[in-house]
Parts: sequence; structure tokens; C-alpha cells
Amino acid sequence: MRKRIAFRKLSRTSSHKWAMLRNMVTSLIKHERIVTTVPKAKELKHIAEQMVTLAKRGTLHHRRQAEAVVQETAMTTKLFEVLGPRYQDRQGGYTRIMKLTKRRKGDNAPMAVMEYVDRPGEIRAARPPKARRENLADVLREVGIEPIGEAQVEVEEEETK
Repeated sequence: MRKRIAFRKLSRTSSHKWAMLRNMVTSLIKHERIVTTVPKAKELKHIAEQMVTLAKRGTLHHRRQAEAVVQETAMTTKLFEVLGPRYQDRQGGYTRIMKLTKRRKGDNAPMAVMEYVDRPGEIRAARPPKARRENLADVLREVGIEPIGEAQVEVEEEETK
């Protein structure tokens, strides 16, 4: 009976699996987009989002916890100085997994692209967090543009009259 087992085995010993996931999270921080298999991406998502949460908090204790996982000091610095502030107003969902249509040639494994959301050059734009959406509506009103949701409500009210 499976009870609170944290990660998939991924056909590796626990030390090999943990080393692989640490390498992958370091590469994800470095390049902000990696291509891997779907099961590995699903396991990596948990660790990558934990690292961003540590970076958002930003204390010395959280930096040391992140350094225990991330293998390069420069990537820890990038995590705390670039990624942490970028996701300050987002409450989770920092990464995205998009499945690729082509499978890996040798073993026909399903492949996926894993990337951080809200970054320059992303494949698909992310939905902005609620805090930023409200601010965006205020900015649009100041410029003289009505946000789409409010304009549709006013048009429907005029049509019913």
C-alpha cells in the first residue's frame, strides 16, 4: 500500500534520482526552459516550485536551503535576485509543462518542455496573477482604454434597454 511516498522511482536508485533532479533544477534555473521526458518533468516541477518559493522569502536560512539543492552558486544568485522578485505577486504555478508531439527517437519516450512562466521569450503567455490583473485594469483606465470585461458588460446593458 502506497503511503506518502514523495517521488516516483524513475528506474533509478534514490541517490542517482536525487542527483539527476538537482542537475535538472540547476539547468532549469540557468536556461529557464529545458526539454525532458514527461515523468521527469512532473517530478522536477515540485522541486523547481519549492526553489522559487524559497527565493521569494529571501532570508539567509532560505538561501542556504536552496544552496543545498541547486548545484551552482551563480544559479542560486540568479534564483534569489531574478526569479524570486519576478514571481513575488504570483502565489504558485511558476512552471509550465507542455507535452511535445514528437517522442524520443531511441525509446519512444513521451517528451515535454518545462519552462518558467512570465519570462521573456516564452512559448505561450501566462495568465497574469489576480493582483497584477487588477493593477492592469487601473493602468488601462488611466490611459483611456476600458478593460475588456467592463466594456462587454456595458454593451450588454445598452442592448437590453
